[in-house]
Amino acid sequence: MALNYIWIFFFLVAFVVALARLIFFQDYDVFPNILQSTFDMAKTGFELSIYLTGVMAFWLGIMKIGEEGGIIHFFSKLIKPFFSKLFPGIPDDHPATASMIMNFSANMLGLDNAATPLGLKTMKEMQEINPVKDTASDAQIMFLVLNTSGLSIIPLTILIDRSVVGSSNPTDVFIPIMLATFFSTLIGLIVVSLYQKINLLDKVVLTYLGGISLFMAGIIIYFSLIPQEQIATISNVASSLIIFSVIVGFILLAVIKRVNVYEAFIDGAKEGFTIAVKIIPYLVAILVAIGVFRAAGALDYIIQGVSSFVSIFGVNTEFVQALPTALMKPLSGSAARGMNIEIMKTFGPDSFVGQLSSVFRGATETTFYILAVYFGSVNIKKTRYAVTAGLLADLAGIIAGLFIGYLFFH
Repeated sequence: MALNYIWIFFFLVAFVVALARLIFFQDYDVFPNILQSTFDMAKTGFELSIYLTGVMAFWLGIMKIGEEGGIIHFFSKLIKPFFSKLFPGIPDDHPATASMIMNFSANMLGLDNAATPLGLKTMKEMQEINPVKDTASDAQIMFLVLNTSGLSIIPLTILIDRSVVGSSNPTDVFIPIMLATFFSTLIGLIVVSLYQKINLLDKVVLTYLGGISLFMAGIIIYFSLIPQEQIATISNVASSLIIFSVIVGFILLAVIKRVNVYEAFIDGAKEGFTIAVKIIPYLVAILVAIGVFRAAGALDYIIQGVSSFVSIFGVNTEFVQALPTALMKPLSGSAARGMNIEIMKTFGPDSFVGQLSSVFRGATETTFYILAVYFGSVNIKKTRYAVTAGLLADLAGIIAGLFIGYLFFH
């Protein structure tokens, strides 16, 4: 529903702005430019989708190998002690625990198709032990906020899109996104824990959070100490090495489990092909809407307004061009994806704005969509503080993404 309103908003505002430019400024090119933009962006959307088909098929094939090789089960065992402390209201032997851990594992690995069904299953199982059926329980809120914080180890879709639009180093945003989502998740966790009076000083919680925090702090300190010209090179090499190691690791794990690796890859690739074909209409629709919005000058006016406000404080305003992606993401993943692609096409995927836009997209999640779908699936009407905590996590991700983007790319 959010995407429907956003799509209508783009066209209506574009028409009003263009009409005002025609009447008050005698800009006779504005409507021809808008019409041309509809053709250009429709063509761009289709061309991107064609290239996306091959890349999506490959990566979902690799992910299928990892899934059948037991990577989700591995992550489940790894984080189970930590999650048992964050969800004290769920019995250890309750099926919701296993579904929830598998959902988070799938999310962190970029397996969206597996994550959503597991998430809905988790909500249904949590609802069975929810004493007030129309009101979100503590466990459900914690689960939803951690989902909306967007913690991701492999931001697969973003890396694919950067490759599709011609980035010379599609993985250069890998480490920045990982860092930004960590801060988003950490703030979301802290906010909910304060509401629920969860003891974050518990030794198990401290061990997990402390270990991860030290690791992330080490990465930030390391990159802040090395010369600026070396950051991009080291980040690219490290990101590429990690991702290719993941591919090889998935294959080796599947071999150990005696999975038919080739057949698993083919099954996943078929799924990737199907998904890529299905998204063509959606990608064309949102890219055309954003193209019209920009061609009319509406997006430029917004950016100029924000830039003027920011410049009052003497702050560098280059990041403002990437902000539309950050503002769209909590409302709609498709709109944020379209905005990110349009920004990369306009400024270049390897430009500072293109890179920062990708980080913003990966630093947050579709908060309102997730809350609506997950709570709606179990008929919960009173969400309590879930929206507040989710948006605070998004804000933390955006702020962290901004600072990390300047550290890595500027």
